[in-house]
Amino acid sequence: MIYKRSSELFKEAQKVIPGGVNSPVRAFKAVGGDPIFIKKAEGAYLFDEDGNKLIEYINSWGPMILGHAHKPVVDAVVERAKQGTSFGTPTGLETKIAELAVKMVPNIDKIRMVNSGTEACMSAVRLARGFTGKEKIIKFAGCYHGHSDSFLIQAGSGAMTFGMPNSPGVTRGTAKDTLLAKYNDLENVKHLVEANKGEIACIILEPVAGNMGCIPPVEGFLEGLRKICDETGILLIFDEVMTGFRLAAGGVQERMGVKADILCFGKVIGGGLPVGAFAARNEIMDYLAPVGPVYQAGTLSGNPLAMAAGYTMLKELHDNPNIFESIDKKTEYLHKGLDKVLKENHVPHSINRIGSMISVHFGEDAVTDFESSAKSASNGMFNKFFHGMLQNGIYLAPSAFETWFISEALTYDDLDKTIEAAGIAAKEL
Repeated sequence: MIYKRSSELFKEAQKVIPGGVNSPVRAFKAVGGDPIFIKKAEGAYLFDEDGNKLIEYINSWGPMILGHAHKPVVDAVVERAKQGTSFGTPTGLETKIAELAVKMVPNIDKIRMVNSGTEACMSAVRLARGFTGKEKIIKFAGCYHGHSDSFLIQAGSGAMTFGMPNSPGVTRGTAKDTLLAKYNDLENVKHLVEANKGEIACIILEPVAGNMGCIPPVEGFLEGLRKICDETGILLIFDEVMTGFRLAAGGVQERMGVKADILCFGKVIGGGLPVGAFAARNEIMDYLAPVGPVYQAGTLSGNPLAMAAGYTMLKELHDNPNIFESIDKKTEYLHKGLDKVLKENHVPHSINRIGSMISVHFGEDAVTDFESSAKSASNGMFNKFFHGMLQNGIYLAPSAFETWFISEALTYDDLDKTIEAAGIAAKEL
């Protein structure tokens, strides 16, 4: 494939945008080469500036569950835009989508709209601290909750060590209140809770991790966290920015039957437009301003364009629950096909899958946490696989640490082409 125009655009972008991109993973630093500039998208396909058509598995990092340029969503946005794009005042549409979300998701009474997943997670932690009167939080290595200071923390020398900031600009004062735990390791969490008894406001995690590749929780892990929180008065926050309205209409809570105290949403709820949200029971949400003492605000929160897109998307998922079964089956079909061609080419691998999230890890050991994910990514095989797939018209996320997303727009013919491309790429591994 030829990427002449994309390379030219990347050179131009680097002159006026840091690194030439507005989000780091787009720069292809993890896989090498120049990023591809996209001109348009439709259904399951991207069309780049050089005229290449690509079957894609990024889905704008998750929200395009029904495919790109889904006509009902586009029509809803266009009609709302004709009436004005932002007012900075309440609209009836905000209530309409809030009522629908509360109806679809278990264990929530109220929801507040924000503008991104980062903002949702940041606000949820502030709310948890305000509600409990405690300051420390537990997060998990490999779980990404946006670029808020509290979340950009890496481990110290041991499980009991306070986190250290892993981005300049994050202060040690902020880092000391973030405790880092190992995903899928309940004993590690128990040790942290015991060592910081009475000081922890919340435990926040991706209940299905998507930022160290797709890593589902092991049996009993989420249930164990729920039990710890119930026994200690700690709030449990599920970051469902990726999984919410994707793994089921009611997200992980519905699919796995484990309740969280606060939920964070994004991606699907905006139908592709910038949006986020956080939700909880009345007694927690009523701690938010203007009725409570915890302040949170945003001029564009609940803006009519995002609400129009989000309501249309959620209404379609609510009215057509068979969509979830359909994309689950497509993901299973892809899983079996990828496993077959990789085995035929003697490529060591493991595949993690849940619902419409899937990822290939290039190593023989099971991948259950950040450490094992990093080990499988360290051999460089994903980078070769990524470029091999790209040369055969398949666009994956340009990082071994990102889950693949399946959309309903993918056909079985698209999946067969993807499996065929994987077989060709595997021969080079």
